[in-house]
Amino acid sequence: MIESKNITKRYGDFTAVEDVSFRVEPGSIYGLIGYNGAGKTTLLKTLAGIYRPEEGTAMLGGEDSFNSNKVRDRLFFVPDDLYFLPGATMRGMAKFYEGYYPRFSMKTFEKLSSFFGLDTKKRVRAFSKGMQRQAELVFALASHPKYILLDEAFDGLDPAKRISVKKLFIEYAAESGCSILISSHNLPEIAELCDHVGIINGKSLIVNTSVDDVSRDYRKYRILFNGEVDKLLFEGIAYKQMSIENQLAVFTARGDIKEINGRIAAMQPVSVDEVMLSLEEVFMYEMEDKEHDISEIFN
Repeated sequence: MIESKNITKRYGDFTAVEDVSFRVEPGSIYGLIGYNGAGKTTLLKTLAGIYRPEEGTAMLGGEDSFNSNKVRDRLFFVPDDLYFLPGATMRGMAKFYEGYYPRFSMKTFEKLSSFFGLDTKKRVRAFSKGMQRQAELVFALASHPKYILLDEAFDGLDPAKRISVKKLFIEYAAESGCSILISSHNLPEIAELCDHVGIINGKSLIVNTSVDDVSRDYRKYRILFNGEVDKLLFEGIAYKQMSIENQLAVFTARGDIKEINGRIAAMQPVSVDEVMLSLEEVFMYEMEDKEHDISEIFN
């Protein structure tokens, strides 16, 4: 299990992540999403034991991950900025990882390299960005780790390879019980691949739930009234993106949906259309600090 226990990480006076808690169960794939600069990479590096948190603890399999040799040979961290030994071929890098990871399988390496169509005799640094990403994923899975941390796992992959990678992760997690944590900007990929999701905004984790339940507390409403509508009518409802046109009110809300629906029913509307939000819509709802009038930018 991967566990972030009240982690706070600072760089001098700057706080990158603050009081972040969540866990990734064995056999689970957890998606971490947020804008650039939200603290995702810092959090992954802290969980990997590269950084020591100022507060809280990064735990892998019940062990503090910082500077732990016991954790390292069971963990594979795939960073956003990949690194390969100068001049090393795929096979040369495989030999390097075989000497580090006790469960590294050359048989799995050969199968995965063939699966992705990668030439094991070629220098890895001569590969395209997408091929380098595939190569690193080959090394990760051939190492048979118990914990995998991936920063922007799908970066540079074409649609066909994305589908293949998702299938590999799902299969590996199910077969091995590996805990997988993925940071990504690709919300549809996260929704399809992960069983749990966390959203970071303003250095804190603001959503931490299963993908099946992510839309539970969010709704988009289209409400028709008999007469003209005023925003004051909706006081007490936590809404965003409110638009009113004559007798029609449209907005997105978060909270106790039963209570919100009760408040709306008390307004005696003519009709109410209620739609659950997708993961992407939930993300936009939570990350929206203010609305911008794009039409004004070029005036």
